[in-house]
Amino acid sequence: MRFTWARGWARGAAVGALLAVSVVDLQVATDVRYSVWRAAAVLVVGLAAVLWPAARRPGWLTPQLRTAVPALLSLLYTGASILQRRDAPFGPGEIAVLLCLLFIAVRHCPPRWAMACGVLDAGALLATPLRYFRSLPDEATAYFMVGVVLVGLTTGLAAYLRSLDYRRTVAVAETRREERVAIAADLHDFVAHHVTGILVQTQMARMMAAATAGTAAATRPAEDLDPVLAGIERAATEALASMRRTVGVLRDTTTEEADRRPVGDLAAITELIEGFASPVQKVTLHRDAAVSADLPHEVQAAAFRVVQEALTNVRRHAADATEITVGLRHTGDGSLAVTVSDDGRGGTQLPAAAHGGGFGLVGLSERVTALGGELHAGPRTGHGWELRALFPARGL
Repeated sequence: MRFTWARGWARGAAVGALLAVSVVDLQVATDVRYSVWRAAAVLVVGLAAVLWPAARRPGWLTPQLRTAVPALLSLLYTGASILQRRDAPFGPGEIAVLLCLLFIAVRHCPPRWAMACGVLDAGALLATPLRYFRSLPDEATAYFMVGVVLVGLTTGLAAYLRSLDYRRTVAVAETRREERVAIAADLHDFVAHHVTGILVQTQMARMMAAATAGTAAATRPAEDLDPVLAGIERAATEALASMRRTVGVLRDTTTEEADRRPVGDLAAITELIEGFASPVQKVTLHRDAAVSADLPHEVQAAAFRVVQEALTNVRRHAADATEITVGLRHTGDGSLAVTVSDDGRGGTQLPAAAHGGGFGLVGLSERVTALGGELHAGPRTGHGWELRALFPARGL
């Protein structure tokens, strides 16, 4: 509130000063008994171009039109003085207006117009001393040199601020792109996990139906298939919920929806394991008591992704695994180690299209290394596979 008030006060003071120096120009024209209406026309058009409120500015009043028309009027005023061989007054008001227009041209005009409008405004300002060149050549030359300095300073400031605006725009666009890439990675991780579970449980249901066909158990298939079908329903519901949350974020609806980005934490790992376990696959979680739930959110989310991706890969590439172990512990130097190991031998019955293209591990590696950690994946001694992530203590 205080900053807004100060900015409004400064803007009012600047407008008042600009109007005050414009009155000086009119007073000078009156004192030398020169036609006041010519100076007034240049000032009125220039002040309107500078001070017209942006909220009430019509669409046709573009920056290039605002900066070009007053400069042309000033040049006509100077040209008429030279042709009539008569001194024409100019003062601080016209100079201030032309400097403001030069600033607007360099900073706000479209790139292809900025140079042309800037040169026009600078030329109009530097031409004003020509009105006195016949009678006062030395003073006119001095005014010209001062004008060159003012033009250089104004152009440099406007160009610098324009470069800042451009870099800010690029930074915002890059941040949005990175955020959307991260959201896409989240969507891949969640949906791939749930859809893979649907595929596995659907195959299990088909195998159970085939095994019971023609036997006495075929009379009660619903009781045997009910847990499997319930798992399919749960996985499908969670996949749809993840996609709905992600689409809400991508549509840039509200901040509240953006906060519901589908991420996980250490507590969610337990739920993830419970949803993954099946009668033929046992998952055991070993979490040291020293691993606190107060770890940074980005570290917890990355740890969750490590476990999620590892379990998804077990379904895809090691469906014959019977023992999966998830470990959360601190190493000797205080780093957080997240490990997921299985005893599978690589058996899978999923279709080739469901095996994935390795994007999960690539994205996971980028997420872990962005936090200064390391990710290792490889076979265990004997048989099985292990995925291990290490997050350094300095990031915890």
